[in-house]
Amino acid sequence: MAGVAPPRVVSVATLLLLRHGRTTANADGGLAGRQPVELDDTGRAQATAVGGRLAGLPLAAVVSSPLIRCRQTLDLALPGVEPVVEDGLIECGYGAWEGQSLKKLAKEPLWPVVQQHPSAAAFPEGESMAAMSARAVAAVRAWDARVTAEHGPEAVWLACSHGDVIKAIVADALGVHLDLFQRIVADPASVTAIRYTPLRPFLVRLNDTGGDLSSLVPPRRRRRRTARPTTSDAAVGGGAGAAG
Repeated sequence: MAGVAPPRVVSVATLLLLRHGRTTANADGGLAGRQPVELDDTGRAQATAVGGRLAGLPLAAVVSSPLIRCRQTLDLALPGVEPVVEDGLIECGYGAWEGQSLKKLAKEPLWPVVQQHPSAAAFPEGESMAAMSARAVAAVRAWDARVTAEHGPEAVWLACSHGDVIKAIVADALGVHLDLFQRIVADPASVTAIRYTPLRPFLVRLNDTGGDLSSLVPPRRRRRRTARPTTSDAAVGGGAGAAG
């Protein structure tokens, strides 16, 4: 209809998923899993740099995997902020695979399953990828609902986690099967943004390692007598973006 503006997805909280900076295991080609590996010099520089991009954002909540590499990333990126530890965001439990080189693991019979059919992959003495996905998605959705309820639909909050965990959350947001999640990339210190609505999530930013993040903060609107309901509709044609 002429004169009617397309719906904009602004009446929901915004989740920023931050992957930790590079670790000594990443640099050495190893699989850290839940081992207490720490950031290397590059990872510390990445964490500091992403802190500059996050500076000024009104973060309503900051939650983190309990592993030290995530806590170190947040200490550098958001000094003075005390994150809430969320066990649901911990790295996948790779079990007997932890601490081994990826080059060696690529020769294991389970490797092709992890690559091509991860929903069926269960690590020896560890966790299945399906279980990892389920508990991570449940954690961020519960936190998103809590943040929205406590701080309003214009809130922005941040969760610091791990590569496979973030990829699983993104796959859920896109509505794609976990078997396709290996097509998604989450680099160290990257930021991914998701907005959950009653009908569907929207992936707003993916694997962003250098862009301006200020546009992810929804614009504040004047109060109206009748609040406009949250829309789950996508803007046909792509919409006007954050500046529209």
